[in-house]
Amino acid sequence: MAIPVRDYSLKSQNSRVNNLAGNSDSIKYQATGEISTSGTSTRRDMDSLIEQAYKQIFFHAMTCDKDKHLESQLRSGYITMRDFVRGLLLSERFQQGYYQCSSNYRMVDQVVGRVLGRSVSGESERLAWSIIIAEKGFAYFIDQILESDEYMINFGYDGTPAQRGRLIPGRSTGDMPIYQSFPRYGQDWKNSLIEREVVNKTFTTGGERSEIKSLVNKPPEWLIKSWLVLFAVGGFEIARVILTIGISMVKN
Repeated sequence: MAIPVRDYSLKSQNSRVNNLAGNSDSIKYQATGEISTSGTSTRRDMDSLIEQAYKQIFFHAMTCDKDKHLESQLRSGYITMRDFVRGLLLSERFQQGYYQCSSNYRMVDQVVGRVLGRSVSGESERLAWSIIIAEKGFAYFIDQILESDEYMINFGYDGTPAQRGRLIPGRSTGDMPIYQSFPRYGQDWKNSLIEREVVNKTFTTGGERSEIKSLVNKPPEWLIKSWLVLFAVGGFEIARVILTIGISMVKN
């Protein structure tokens, strides 16, 4: 039996939510809702939409992170933008870079912010979705978000997820985008890296220099000495062979 999402109360964000981009393209999007593709979209338009999707989900997407198979299916019309976004969220890149180094609570913040384009409505919504992740898994949670009425009303099958701001007079600049507001992992993951001695305690989010430790422990002292002896013997033997060849060439 499917587990229903726990009821949570919505909170008003009108008074404190500022427009993302001030008087730029964000306003046109909010006023017209022109975010979906059409049959006359050019290749450049599709490239722009795909890059926007990568940026919204990954923020910085390297060439090796991009899924050419998904892109090809989207360009050919075999899948919708919603399917493309689902593929990115369930990709190995997102699993390793976000899901495996975040708690369920943090994943709710990440996914709701990146996919629905807004912050969570308090602890009640965060708790409701985190229970879904714990009971049914991350893939089920993604399906619930992408198939929700909120997503379909705002983005539909072909719209690219984007932060949903509001027009507030008297503000020329907007807030930081959600994909920049949430780093890949939080302080709890950093603490676990320190405990496992992957990084030193100097690893901070401030200006201090990070000192990355080797994942492999230092080899035993006897092994280091043995390697040095073999290196010295090998070097001596190579020098002897070269010298012997040189003397033979001179005699001939």
